[in-house]
Amino acid sequence: MKKISGSDAIMQVLLNEGVQTIFGYPGGAIMPIYDALYDYSDKLNHILARHEQGAIHAAQGYSRVSGKVGVCFATSGPGATNLITGLADAQIDSTPLVCITGQVPSHLLGTDAFQESDVIGISMPVTKWNHQITNADEIPEIMSKAFYIAASGRPGPVLIDITKDAQFAKIKFTYKKCEKIRSYHPYPILNKDSIKKASDLINNSKKPLILVGQGVLLSNAEKELIQFSEKSGIPMASTLLGLSAISCHHKNYVGYLGMHGNYGPNVKTNEADLLIAIGMRFDDRVTGDTSKYGINAKIIHIEIDPSEINKIIKADVAVNADAKQALINLLPLINKNEYKNWMSGFKKCDEIEFNKIIKKELNHKSKKIKMTEVIHLISEMTNGKSIIVTDVGQHQMIASRYYKFTKPKSNITSGGLGTMGFALPASMGAKLGQPKREVIAIIGDGGIQMTIQELATISQYNIGVKIIILNNNFLGMVRQWQELFFENRYSFTEMKNPDFPKIAEGYGIKNNKVENKSKLKKSIKELLDYKNAYLLEIVVEKEENVFPMVASGDSVSNIRLE
Repeated sequence: MKKISGSDAIMQVLLNEGVQTIFGYPGGAIMPIYDALYDYSDKLNHILARHEQGAIHAAQGYSRVSGKVGVCFATSGPGATNLITGLADAQIDSTPLVCITGQVPSHLLGTDAFQESDVIGISMPVTKWNHQITNADEIPEIMSKAFYIAASGRPGPVLIDITKDAQFAKIKFTYKKCEKIRSYHPYPILNKDSIKKASDLINNSKKPLILVGQGVLLSNAEKELIQFSEKSGIPMASTLLGLSAISCHHKNYVGYLGMHGNYGPNVKTNEADLLIAIGMRFDDRVTGDTSKYGINAKIIHIEIDPSEINKIIKADVAVNADAKQALINLLPLINKNEYKNWMSGFKKCDEIEFNKIIKKELNHKSKKIKMTEVIHLISEMTNGKSIIVTDVGQHQMIASRYYKFTKPKSNITSGGLGTMGFALPASMGAKLGQPKREVIAIIGDGGIQMTIQELATISQYNIGVKIIILNNNFLGMVRQWQELFFENRYSFTEMKNPDFPKIAEGYGIKNNKVENKSKLKKSIKELLDYKNAYLLEIVVEKEENVFPMVASGDSVSNIRLE
């Protein structure tokens, strides 16, 4: 058998795992891998990001829309450490990644050699698994484990660090995909007794509410969820990362949970007698004060990760299972039902929210543009079919509230970590993962400047993402809190921003800027009609606030409407 280098072995692994796209940035310690990649350019599409954080966020966006494992490369030292934010983001948001970093030669490990860092030690808290390869013979087995661990069970990021000598060394290459690891059990055995107990609670409840988390999307259980809700008649509310698992127009969908979510599902959480949490982890942005959360409700928690069960909210019935498997087994056991009075309560809440907030936001007389009307327009003009990639801040919450998703895997955002700078690179990855779908990045003036250099990547590879900057010349969400809770003391939140269209022009990207409300619809239409990348800056009202709002640490029942 002909021997190949460790670097060639990495290429062969990627092909065997069905990888098509890699995001990365070369450097000294990973140069042998990049040299090998040169010969595989017809089989593997490598996207040169402008920063390693951009590369890993792009891999996240790619993974989230495609359902595949995202792959990125980085060199040792600063290249590897620049991945850490993305790893932490992927870990908390359950995104499967395999990140391959170069490392100094084995004999230099621990000597503080040029561009050496202990990436294994640094990344351990923010990866599902990591491993350092110093012997090329390890490459096939370790890499097959990496892909298996990243994608199985609750998905997450894996980092493999490979010394330079291992990249050069020759090995006899054979490959077998990993199917199991003795000490790792990603798919729990379903306890049929817990399913029976859950069905009994469901069949006897008077005011049940389904809480839809990202686990539904990760397990491809969208169809089963709809069947479950339609048979049982139970209303569904979504977490931030659960958005798009069901159409926002579904008759049983009652809105978005959380700090800036809809009025009804937040208030009704404490009126419900049963909460059925599916593939969600009871994040603090959803629960508010946990001692005052779901105070009248029994809790059914369906969750693949056993560490999340009883971690924050104690479950009356715990179903440790994949969401799809749990729903398939629950469906035959639940009664056909409807909850007319209970559903009408949500509709009354919707009316209150519409009259207090939405109507004013969408029909205001001010000449200034509001973020709400921008998102509302985009939603209408795309029929809710686009992939929306958001950054973090006010625009993220407004997009989550006003964009009416109709297709799964359409809401790509940083949930648990709240990473500013996420949207632009993630939108690149999303467009490459679903090239036939419209991808719209909605970003604040603060977030865009954290990873704005990725405009160069978008330009170089002709990635047809549509970029909308909602510019209020503030770090808007921080400013809102300063206004409401810190007596209008705007401490270091006002921004003096550059000319964004000029920057786009410099990168060869078509652009426009709109400040006049009368030109808003036309400007958005021009952006949507254009085939390639387009950047549109929209100057919005400077001190617009996002309501409803649950103050940090308060009960979800005390959600503020103004």
